[in-house]
Amino acid sequence: MTLNSNTEKAFLPPRYRTLFWVLLLFLLINFLTRIGLMLFEGDANNFAFNIFPKILFSGFIYDLSAATYVLIPFIVLALLFGDGPRRRWLFAVSATALLAIAVFGFLFTALAEGTFWNEFSSRFNFIAVDYLIYTREVMGNIWQSYPVTWLLLGLALIALGLLWLVRKPFWRAALAETGNLPKRLVISLLLLSLPVASFLLVNDHLRDGFTRPAERELASNGYYEFMRAFRTNDLDYFKFYKTLPTAQANQVLQQAFQKGQPALNFIPNSMPATHAVQPDAAPLEKNVVLISIESLGADFVESFGGKAGLTPNLDRFAQQGIVFNQLYATGLRTVRGLEALTLSIPPTPGHAVPARKHNTGLQTLGGVLKQNGYVPFYIYGGYSYFDNMENFFTGNGYQVVDRTDVAAADIHHETIWGIADEDILHHAIGVINQQVAKGQKVFAHIMTTSNHRPFTYPEGRIDIASGSGRDGAVKYTDWAIGKFMEEASQQPWFKDTLFVFVADHTSHGRGRTDLPPENYRIPMIIYAPAFIQPQKIDALASQIDVAPTILGLLNIPYVSEFYGQDIRLAAAHNPRAFMANYLTVGYLKNGKVIELMPKQSTQVIDAQTGAELPADPAATDEAIAYYQTAAARLNALQTTK
Repeated sequence: MTLNSNTEKAFLPPRYRTLFWVLLLFLLINFLTRIGLMLFEGDANNFAFNIFPKILFSGFIYDLSAATYVLIPFIVLALLFGDGPRRRWLFAVSATALLAIAVFGFLFTALAEGTFWNEFSSRFNFIAVDYLIYTREVMGNIWQSYPVTWLLLGLALIALGLLWLVRKPFWRAALAETGNLPKRLVISLLLLSLPVASFLLVNDHLRDGFTRPAERELASNGYYEFMRAFRTNDLDYFKFYKTLPTAQANQVLQQAFQKGQPALNFIPNSMPATHAVQPDAAPLEKNVVLISIESLGADFVESFGGKAGLTPNLDRFAQQGIVFNQLYATGLRTVRGLEALTLSIPPTPGHAVPARKHNTGLQTLGGVLKQNGYVPFYIYGGYSYFDNMENFFTGNGYQVVDRTDVAAADIHHETIWGIADEDILHHAIGVINQQVAKGQKVFAHIMTTSNHRPFTYPEGRIDIASGSGRDGAVKYTDWAIGKFMEEASQQPWFKDTLFVFVADHTSHGRGRTDLPPENYRIPMIIYAPAFIQPQKIDALASQIDVAPTILGLLNIPYVSEFYGQDIRLAAAHNPRAFMANYLTVGYLKNGKVIELMPKQSTQVIDAQTGAELPADPAATDEAIAYYQTAAARLNALQTTK
């Protein structure tokens, strides 16, 4: 075989020009995705003269980095097919088919990024990584929430259009001569070293140079962020976050507890603030029903200053119960809410405890109640394998009831996430009745699911059409709770039951800062008119305080290893809250959010304006003490298994 002189002299054989067209299409789609997300975000600050070029430049670097991986199969193809008319034709056909698949994949990823941004105001992150585990729920939710067939057809048409634009130069390059095997091997190895160089050279420095969360996300890309989340799925607090000497952290934690209750006497334990709770009165022999409501921010509940008319039942219970006006969720996902409500522990970086391999051995609300004669249940409208719920709750002494325990005849409606709230709440009454008939006290933690995309529910229940949006789902869930309470009121155990209504998290993702407090404020109402007087508590409190508060209302004596405090007794003197978005964990106190971040960095943010404030060493030490000691306890679980 004889090659022409131009091919011999050129270092890069003409065939490798196909890589240019792949690169061009990849960069173009990612550029348009970035612009689209910026327009969707609708924040003029992102287009400021001193910000917009930086976002584009940083994004271009991250796009190039991702492109080095995207080009790998094309480089391998160019290496495998030798020269000669037949081999060149086979390469051209194979490369064109691969390009068609790749362009469709680029467009699909862009669409996925758009839907993910709409839900979480973020590029792909740890949530996307976790969703790979639960493909049934995720793909089902997408199919139920969006016109998938039409979207895929639209992507296919756009892909064909892009392929048509580059068909001539790409095909011409694909049919061109390619050089002998040694030369192809050298060139291919050099090109395949680019992903290695990208991995070593491209890191978080570019994105971390931006102040606002939206800027950081826009300046990156979904491919990089996904792999970043995959690599940091399990974070070692003591390696990545600022710490204090162990003795100092323990002391600061104890001092924080004593701000709320000065008379506390601590008991030596792996949890430094372990103390005995000894109420003055005898325990109340009451059942407990804790309903954690999916994605219900305070901004949807009228009695908490939210939208009018969506939650008439919760608003009615608020008038007759204890209302906690300044309660903050610890995270933005159900698994974080379950962690806080069950374990009363701050949201340490990385996975929430229920999703971890070692998730037993800590004190739980159900465990304390079980020691005091209760039968604890976790009742969930979906499949409890999701987010490792079944493993977590059964491993901690709960009996788990989920949609598999509900007869098909008793299900009025279901989505990929679970059966309608009215159905699981009705089933819960039967579960409670069975236990009460045996003379048992019951603790039932019920988790709703209907306030979740695709926001569908049985028709005819409320005056908002099913599937029309979150407002309807919120109102339906409130209707289902009202129906549940009406049915419960007919049961003999109703007057002897403490009902707790609290959200697992809000429906908001990131905002003006990493941890905007307004995105974490949730409603909580405790309702038991037979023995609880109406009251409004405005002190700042955390979702991790719910368990100690419930136990305090019941006058239950126990040795507390919880990080939370009884809101009624301590919040007025020690108001604080905890929140996290996976990598950044925060401590809200005195109008400031103390943010703890990887690389041992901290910053103080004004909770109202989002502006960075001067350092606050005392508050920062308190934040570190809570998170460091909690992380140490979780690390200890791994070594004891």
